[in-house]
Amino acid sequence: MKKILTLNNISPVGLEHFPRDAYEVASEIQHPDAILLRSHNMHDMEVPPSVQAIGRAGAGVNNIPVKHMSEGGIAVFNAPGANANAVKELVIAGMLIGSRNLCQAWDFARRLEGDDASIHKAVEAGKKQFVGFELPGKTLGVVGLGAIGVQVANGALAQGMNVTGFDPDITVKRAWEMSSQVRQAASIEELLASVDYVTFHVPLVDATRDMINRERLKLARKNLVILNFSRDGVVDDAAVVEAIDDGRVYAYICDFPNNLIKDHPRVVALPHLGASTRQAEENCAVMVVEQVREYLENGNVRNSVNFPEMFMARNGDFRVAIANANVPNMLGQISTCMADAGLNILDMLNKSRGELAYTLVDVDTALSGDCVERIAAIDGVLNVRVL
Repeated sequence: MKKILTLNNISPVGLEHFPRDAYEVASEIQHPDAILLRSHNMHDMEVPPSVQAIGRAGAGVNNIPVKHMSEGGIAVFNAPGANANAVKELVIAGMLIGSRNLCQAWDFARRLEGDDASIHKAVEAGKKQFVGFELPGKTLGVVGLGAIGVQVANGALAQGMNVTGFDPDITVKRAWEMSSQVRQAASIEELLASVDYVTFHVPLVDATRDMINRERLKLARKNLVILNFSRDGVVDDAAVVEAIDDGRVYAYICDFPNNLIKDHPRVVALPHLGASTRQAEENCAVMVVEQVREYLENGNVRNSVNFPEMFMARNGDFRVAIANANVPNMLGQISTCMADAGLNILDMLNKSRGELAYTLVDVDTALSGDCVERIAAIDGVLNVRVL
């Protein structure tokens, strides 16, 4: 019986994909084989030594100490694209909120007082201050063309907008999914100089922190609308507020309220609603559960943020999965241990990702405890699992 520890409420639709006769799932459990979470901060958590995998029911993994997990040979999975439609819809809504001054107009209307005749008179007199502009013909800049960014780009085109994208690391898969009408920018500076809206869909790392800052805002078109449904810290809020007050930025729509921006009249800060739909939560849970199951049961890796992507069909009943440092002669040492134990290798697959390597080996007979211990004792081996 495999044990799964949940650190947040995970959609039951996803958890149902763990067979009840083979898995025990609980928010409090001893010696878990895997951990599932959403937003729980794991950085100060002592991870049990029994843990083999961590599954994030969402895309971002800033709340997980990925480097530390890699050092222990623990695979970290996420669910890229499972919440893409939810975020795309919110970005489109954000552009409409910013363009049509909807929140400011609603706030004005709900504060009206007097009888209906007085309210109608005040509406006609006051509505002029909320005149906005329409999306067709405007240009959206999309920074980060992963699963979400591509959907946002395609969705904006469907609204009659022009789209410019920037992502030096776009994958072939995402490029195939994206409309050929999306124009490519060579830099964020080039993008900002040519767009009416800019939206960010990148993880928060050193290279993406404060992507929008004072220097870059000097290059932006006047009346730029900035949208951040990505990560807090990607946009320098103080720089944006200064630019709004100076009349250079028209509006800022984001998912990350703080004391500086939450009451600003030209800012709409939402309470982190990006993936807050039932469908997105269910999609993320199903995806990550299936990935964790496949890893625990067969050793195959899909959508890991630290392990190499790999799949090997079963060849026989005996499989061993080995995570190790990506250094020379690891395969030779592993093969020698197996040969000394009289094992015949039926199939083997090895891949690396940065400083980490991962190997699946199918053999003709069961591995003895002594053989497993000898492999685990090889300098650089992080984790050995018999499946």
